[in-house]
Amino acid sequence: MFPELSDLETYFGPLRLFRYLSVRCALACACAFITGMLVAPHIIVLMRRLKFGQSFRTAEQVGVLAQLHEGKKGTPVMGGLIIFAGVMVSTLLFAKFNTLVITAMFVYIVLTALGATDDFLKIKRRTSDGVSAKVKLLVQFITTAVAIAILYTSETYAQSMRELWIPFLKTPLIEYMPLWFAFPFLFFVIAGSSNAINVTDGVDGLAIGCTISVALVYAVFAYVTGNSIACEYLFIHMVPECGELAVICFALVGASMAFLWYNANPADIFMGDTGSLALGGLIGAIAFMTHQPITLVIVGGVFVMETMSVILQVSSFKLRKKRIFKMSPIHHHFEIIGWKENRLVVRFWIMSLIFALAGLATLKLR
Repeated sequence: MFPELSDLETYFGPLRLFRYLSVRCALACACAFITGMLVAPHIIVLMRRLKFGQSFRTAEQVGVLAQLHEGKKGTPVMGGLIIFAGVMVSTLLFAKFNTLVITAMFVYIVLTALGATDDFLKIKRRTSDGVSAKVKLLVQFITTAVAIAILYTSETYAQSMRELWIPFLKTPLIEYMPLWFAFPFLFFVIAGSSNAINVTDGVDGLAIGCTISVALVYAVFAYVTGNSIACEYLFIHMVPECGELAVICFALVGASMAFLWYNANPADIFMGDTGSLALGGLIGAIAFMTHQPITLVIVGGVFVMETMSVILQVSSFKLRKKRIFKMSPIHHHFEIIGWKENRLVVRFWIMSLIFALAGLATLKLR
């Protein structure tokens, strides 16, 4: 919307500012934050009125953790709608729509709907069972299929989206990914990222704080990947108008900060699967389109650590009948051994920032 106003600069000079990506990124961040702050109180009140509160597992199921989280019962869920409102409004206002933006928004909208359905079913049934794992994977599978179809049929992006880049190399590892490889790879990135953030979302402010650092790094990736001068200097392949994805990333940062305002301990609302599934999918899609899908393992190190703790715990128990951690994901392990929630969250945020900076450094180390 606003980018088109730059064509009217002859009538009002300051409108030319909307032509600059940096200005639109800053405005998208601010707009998303303001939007989130405005809608959050209304969503919290609505969820309380509808009694859409979080239900937790019993002491028989999770032991001492039930006692640690006793005060969280009944806290409203579906807070992902706050983030969704901020991202969508800012993107519509400040991004120039192209194939990349459309693909990212498609993934985000579908997975937000999936997450909201999952949260609703959990609330309705008063259990932790919402949409089945098979249905979730099916929806993610279809979403990935549509996303890859959009990218691979685009005259502008079909060739560049077939390249697979990894950190530290000046040339792509694979110059032409066939469809049979690209589709499962993108599915793994989107589904893996979605489930990783979902696993991390268990303590007030933890997942959303780590999401902010990841979104900031991918804003930089998107910006430089769309800039010919930066690409030449950093030995990366330019993707036309990829910088518009930076607008989405900054919108995500602003909306996430607004959500964190109400999700900080003690949380007024939880993001639920409405937020975690969609945020992971959006970040995964942007990682793929900016040629940085493998780097996500570094940048999202906390999410990887959380996911691996679950995999190791389950594998160890099945094979050895012994547990590695007192409970997984690993943030629950630290809760049980006595870490206070605020200290745990801040320490994980510090680790997330370190991982983010390490991932950002890979741009130069080629």
